[in-house]
Amino acid sequence: MKVLSINAGSSSLKFKLYEMPEEKVLIEGYVQKIGSDGLIEMTINGENISYEIDVKNHEEAASFLIDALVRYNVIDALDEISVIGHRIVHGGGKYLPQIIYRNDLTRLEKLTYLSPVHMKANIAGIKAFMKILPDAKEVVVYDTAFHHTIPRENYLYPVPLEWYEKYGIRKFGFHGISCNYITMEMEKHFGKKVNLIICHIGAGASVTAVKKSRSYNNSMGFTPNAGLMMATRSGDIDYTILPFLSQVTGMSLDELNDALNNKSGLEGFVPGLSDNRDLMKAIKNGNELAILANKMYINRIVSYIASYYMQLKTVDAIILCGGVGENALRFRTDLLEALKPLGISIDEQKNEKIHKLKDLQFGVITNRFSKIPCYVVPTDEEVMIAREAYKQVEGVV
Repeated sequence: MKVLSINAGSSSLKFKLYEMPEEKVLIEGYVQKIGSDGLIEMTINGENISYEIDVKNHEEAASFLIDALVRYNVIDALDEISVIGHRIVHGGGKYLPQIIYRNDLTRLEKLTYLSPVHMKANIAGIKAFMKILPDAKEVVVYDTAFHHTIPRENYLYPVPLEWYEKYGIRKFGFHGISCNYITMEMEKHFGKKVNLIICHIGAGASVTAVKKSRSYNNSMGFTPNAGLMMATRSGDIDYTILPFLSQVTGMSLDELNDALNNKSGLEGFVPGLSDNRDLMKAIKNGNELAILANKMYINRIVSYIASYYMQLKTVDAIILCGGVGENALRFRTDLLEALKPLGISIDEQKNEKIHKLKDLQFGVITNRFSKIPCYVVPTDEEVMIAREAYKQVEGVV
């Protein structure tokens, strides 16, 4: 059975087509710069293919993808694609993956205010494929799902309880698809249920405590703009800043929300350098604001790791994943140096070796003296989406 795994972003469409249940990747890639002069990049049988396209919206991006599948003989007919799995950032109170129909989209659209950019893109991706491949089963996989095991003492906020009871105000947690994949990989590695601290560090960033292979806590909250300082998001701040700024500047709640989501974090300190690669270049060139921002960035991650270490009591491993965690050598070095009080001892040669590998691989970057081993584990949200989608339709199609 061919299962197409889709991760739709605001200006991108990431995809992998699998033969399931073997999990054989038939094609993978991106459609980038949706809404402008776009680019499609694909890997088929080890061959990299890319070409420029004019892509106005997600529907056109989906059409270019399907055309490419036929053009490069990945499929002979559209009906070969039986199932399409979609990442949905926020599930609200829903946790289990589900087959979704057009009339179900209304519920998802009502959740867009919780994560406007991501949810609108996710839903646009679903609508595009519903139109282009109307006979395929569409399955949604919620990024909040893995975190439904977080206990009440960790997911409730210290606010009037009726806010939770009437309006559902609580911590949901995010990056759950990634954390689920990482947890399964580490279970295989250790051969048991695991206690982990997972640092998914990319443009969006979170730290997750995993206890006996179940989510126990996550730094993100009611929305993804909680917890860590990120590329453009503020993370945790004193909430009274908002009414103060509104009073002295006249900024509306929408304007303040936009600033905290899109103009804060690293971007707020060093505009134009929210990408970690650009930030590291600025640090190398002695940019004082970049150096300061990186220290703030590391400090906030360390504070969550230390907190979760105390909550878990025992930790089998600390995991670094996501675009920055997997690829940024300087970031990993700085972070592990800051974790020395926990008995972390980096192996610089192993860290450097992973950095130089052409194809990123699973590997430990601490030495034998380290009280907690630290691993770089390439995450794979797409295969988790495909697995969950396949489970939903197995025996149905």
